[in-house]
Amino acid sequence: MKKSLEFILSLGLLIFLGVQPPAAKSAQQAATPSADKTAPSYDMKAQAALDLQQLQQKFTALAGAIPQEKYTWRPAPGVRSISELFLHVAAAGFNFPVARGTAPFPGFDAKDFEKSTTDKATIVDWLNKSFTYAIASVQSMSNSDFAKLVPKLGPDANEGDVIYLMVVHAHEHLGQAIANTRANGIVPPWTAAAQKKNPQAE
Repeated sequence: MKKSLEFILSLGLLIFLGVQPPAAKSAQQAATPSADKTAPSYDMKAQAALDLQQLQQKFTALAGAIPQEKYTWRPAPGVRSISELFLHVAAAGFNFPVARGTAPFPGFDAKDFEKSTTDKATIVDWLNKSFTYAIASVQSMSNSDFAKLVPKLGPDANEGDVIYLMVVHAHEHLGQAIANTRANGIVPPWTAAAQKKNPQAE
């Protein structure tokens, strides 16, 4: 993927909002691509699947650690509540694979999904379904699929971009979820486990 971070992040926003990017290339995108033909040493398929598996574990652990009564808490007016943030992450896990051609997840309706429920058990279930679906989408790909163009997403956009953006998006919101958890006086479960194992560690 030979694109600037700015293009990647912009494309991610367009994908998630369902907005078609402009057809014209920017000067930066139109620049002559690198002639480097060296085979990549980084297995994006395996790493993306692993990242998503770890993200699933952390998101569901956080969701399980937060009491039901805190699910409507929000850090400030106009900011997503705890339940809305978790559902936003789940929705992205359903939306990104569709952008690269995976069949839609049965029963998922994106309309008003973030506000569809505040029930803890239902939200944890949606998180598990979403990550399982996203991981399966990645694992169904061949390595060559990552270079396949997705013209509807913009000039030179490819399936690898979609997977990269899906992982980055989830990591971004994991940080927000951790901050929300800490703001409510709850230690993330994996941190609590590490502290229990080594009480003297900071």
